[in-house]
Amino acid sequence: MNHDMQSNINPPLIQQLLSDAEKDGVQKLVVGAVIYRNNKFLLLERVLSDSMGGFVGIPSGTVEAGEDLLTALAREVQEETGLTVTSVLEYLRSFDWTSSSVKKTRHFNFFVEVKEGEIKLSPTEHQAYYWVALSDAAFTTLNISDATKAILRAAAQR
Repeated sequence: MNHDMQSNINPPLIQQLLSDAEKDGVQKLVVGAVIYRNNKFLLLERVLSDSMGGFVGIPSGTVEAGEDLLTALAREVQEETGLTVTSVLEYLRSFDWTSSSVKKTRHFNFFVEVKEGEIKLSPTEHQAYYWVALSDAAFTTLNISDATKAILRAAAQR
């Protein structure tokens, strides 16, 4: 785990999220990071050849076996954007979906702060990134899922 990373998340909350997921029969855990700067959110556009190609969403990825949610969160942000998470501010909410491998998946979303830096996309995963405000036309025109829009709206009210 990145030991420089601050977290406002209580370990009991994480335990609760994990035990609820287990009770609900969730087979795959995904973490997502809401990154906000200058009143805009960082969104990534998936490469067309990948699953959910062309979709635009927040940096996110699968939690590996035995991996802590917040460790996974920091790792995925680093892998997908090249940015370093300095602080996990709060847990926003989760949404469920069925993955391409037909696993019940729960997507946990956290509000994070990152170190200033240049965005370096992983070319096998993403083809573009956008900084989008909820009031921008792009918020409507980009291919953003309703679940992701709901997360961003919740984050914007913080």
